[in-house]
Formats: sequence, structure tokens, C-alpha cells
Amino acid sequence: MSIGAAHPSEIRSFDGVTAVAVIVTILAWASAFPAIRAGLQVFGPIELGALRFAVAAVPAALFLGVTRPAWPTFSDFLRLVVGGVLFVGLYTALLNMGEMTVSAGAASFIINTNPIMTAGLAMLVLGERFSARAWLGTALSFAGIGLIALSEGEGMRLDTGALLILGAALCTSVTTVVQKPLFARHKPLTVSAWNMVLGALVLAPWLPNGAAQFTAASWSGIQAVIYLGLVPSLIAYGTWAIALSRLPASRASNFMYCVPPVATLLGFLWLGEVPTMLGAVGGLMVLVGVAVVNWRR
Repeated sequence: MSIGAAHPSEIRSFDGVTAVAVIVTILAWASAFPAIRAGLQVFGPIELGALRFAVAAVPAALFLGVTRPAWPTFSDFLRLVVGGVLFVGLYTALLNMGEMTVSAGAASFIINTNPIMTAGLAMLVLGERFSARAWLGTALSFAGIGLIALSEGEGMRLDTGALLILGAALCTSVTTVVQKPLFARHKPLTVSAWNMVLGALVLAPWLPNGAAQFTAASWSGIQAVIYLGLVPSLIAYGTWAIALSRLPASRASNFMYCVPPVATLLGFLWLGEVPTMLGAVGGLMVLVGVAVVNWRR
């Protein structure tokens, strides 16, 4: 199968399994923002990432050991290494360091350049088509994210941290396009498990410092690490792999525009943070834009 060829799973309808995978991914990744903020109060940014994926890598390695999937070819293994290095290691380090200086709203806006990057890369590399209507929906969602960012009390405060988060978004986009062909030969959970294990190895040099910080951490910090390792990492990376295996890369990534408005809703439900009217309008624009992209007559 050529890189640009459509896998048969891509032409199936948006069924229940795909919907559940997308919803779980959105909820889990939206919840990661408050968990990361809690973790950064106790751990260093890279140490937090090392601990997070050490937690995720243990069950992922057990999964690979029990299921004994076919060993990847050298070409496929290189694609898996890209996931471990970019999608796990570098993405986590850049995002965590960036969130130390960039407000939550601005961070959400920057990280959500990812679907636009992915759509462009998918058109160039995978030969995917993205219609004018889809680009219109993407622009609407992107504008909505901008309103959410501007509604933050500190506004769009962009500094060096913004460049780090932009780099994290690029890591996700590149990995999505590079790993998309893997799903023609490997099961989604197998790809996700390899990402967890290889990513944990990339971050392993920071694990001793992370372990030392862990022993002195508060219970809230420990909870943040465990939650990040199990839900936004182990579970969400798996459900994202399932969604990506069943949808074109550009369409799957477009759903990630839903993360910031869902994060705002979770902040209201969990922390009592009331969104501004501007933020609420932005969230509605995001959801409408995603609906426009994924509407099928």
C-alpha cells in the first residue's frame, strides 16, 4: 500500500467505536491541563513527563508482552521511534516547559494550531483531500480558540514559552502523519503501546530526579502524576490511535479543537471557574466548526 492510499477503515462511517474513541480522547486530554498545572507545582517540567510516562509504560509493556504482536519491520520501527521521541518525549517536555510561562488560554490557542498543521501535512504527504468547506470549518474553530484565549484574564501573553508550545504542536502533527500508515499493518493499541514504552525510554534520563522529587511530593502532586500517566497518557493515547486508524489524519485531528472548550467546562464543573461570555462564544464557534468539517450528507 502506498503512503497516499486510503486504508479500507478510512471509508467506513463514523460509527460508535470511532465516536467513543474521539470522545474519550477529548475528555482525557482536556483534563490533562489542570493535572499538569497541579504537577508542575511539585515537579520539574521534564521530571513530571518522565514520571508520567513511566507510569504509562508499565501496563503498555505488559500489553505488548501478553499480546505478542508481530515484530515491526525496520521501516515501521522507525515510525514508532518517531512517536516515542516526538509524540511522547519532546512533546511532553516542550508543553510542560511552555506552560510554566504561558497562560492556559494562550497555551490552548497555540497547541490547537496542530489540526491545521496536520491537515496541510496530510495533504502533502498522505494525499488526503481537505475541501473548502472543511477549511472553512477549521478557520471557524481556530477563531473560536482565539476568543477563548483572549477571554483569559491575562490575555494572550506570548513569550519564549509560546514557541515551546508551538514546537509541541508541530511534534503532534508530524507524528500523526508519519504514523498514519502503521495502522494498515498494526493494531491501534499496539502502536500506542510502543509509543508509551519508547517515549518512557526517551525520558528515562530524568527519571532519577523525578523519583527523588516524588518521594518528597505532596499527595496532590502524586495523584497528578498517577492520573496523567493512566488517563491522558495510557488511555487517551490508545483511544487516539483507534480514532486515527479509522479516520483520515486531517479529520481526526480536527476533533482536537474540542479540547479547550471541554477543558473550560471541566474547570467550571470541578473548580467552579466560570467562563466569560467571550469564552463561551468561542467554545460554541469551535463546536460549530468541528461539525462543519465532519458533516456528511
